[in-house]
Amino acid sequence: MSTNNDNENALAPDDVGDNAIEAKETEGLSQGKIVFRKFLRHKGAMISIGVFAFVALFAFSSVGFGPIPGWWIYNHTSSGQILNSGGAPTWSFSNFFTLGQHPFGQDDIGRDNFARVMKGTQISIIVMVIIGLVCLVIGTIVGALAGYYRGWIDSVLMRITDGFIILPVIVIGSILGKLVGGANGPLLGLALGAILWTGLARLVRGDFMSLREREFVDSARVAGASDFRIMFKHMLPNAMGVIIVNTTLVMSQAIVLEAALSYLGFGISPPGISLGQLISEYQTSFATRPWLFWWPGLFIIVIALCVNFIGDGLRDAFDPRMKTIPSWRKMKKAERMTQKKVANTTQKEEAK
Repeated sequence: MSTNNDNENALAPDDVGDNAIEAKETEGLSQGKIVFRKFLRHKGAMISIGVFAFVALFAFSSVGFGPIPGWWIYNHTSSGQILNSGGAPTWSFSNFFTLGQHPFGQDDIGRDNFARVMKGTQISIIVMVIIGLVCLVIGTIVGALAGYYRGWIDSVLMRITDGFIILPVIVIGSILGKLVGGANGPLLGLALGAILWTGLARLVRGDFMSLREREFVDSARVAGASDFRIMFKHMLPNAMGVIIVNTTLVMSQAIVLEAALSYLGFGISPPGISLGQLISEYQTSFATRPWLFWWPGLFIIVIALCVNFIGDGLRDAFDPRMKTIPSWRKMKKAERMTQKKVANTTQKEEAK
């Protein structure tokens, strides 16, 4: 009788599934190593990191960055003779596969579209990263001060945050973009980052209000640690999961916002160049020369999806409540372990 019960309990998914195997594998590891292992197992995040790294490396190495020259023969400003009719792409499958001189085509004055798309990708990535860093700094500081001190400091900071939240982002972004945008991508990133930090600030505030009541904070306070040291030495590392995940999600929204503002004419404008600005410039060519329109849009989608998947992977890694579905191989391994356990239990019962 007891054997059947043991068999049923042993076969319970919660006991022999992926959680039991994962607990065994992570035994004795630090929290940081456990998070890193869980992140490495997120296939979507790993593929996205590879794709994003390839796109970024390709964009910065092909046309160069600053004083560093690139390996591509054309730059984003030079014009030349239009090779194909209408500036069509020069790649061909006639003799295996050849890229030709202008694989992304040419515009109406003979500029190489590949060089322009790569340069636009550079600027869009730079703006996205700057927005993420500005949101990280402002949101973390505001949330940490509000959550730790509470009282009137919390009230003042949260009312300021509420004031930013109720403002329509696209309208304020358009005004700031018109004032500081133009050809200056980094300055546009600073301006947009100054209005997108509100969500992170609220999340950090909630985490700090919870951490404030923990024993290690009381111990640090009794030991004579200053408020600054308690907040940024003891409490901040425990809130890094929320901060990192939210920052990546803000960055994925940032590149779409920059593209939207540039498309509307309120972001990067000529002689500056970005992916959104290219779509705006070539919007009339959608029907006649679609290659000028498709490539910038494709790179915006790829970058936004990659950053989103990386954020999902970080969220799953940092959140201990997230449970992954075990693979077929792990389920078979768990089943063999269960059968072995049941067999040993049966032998012990028969021996008694």
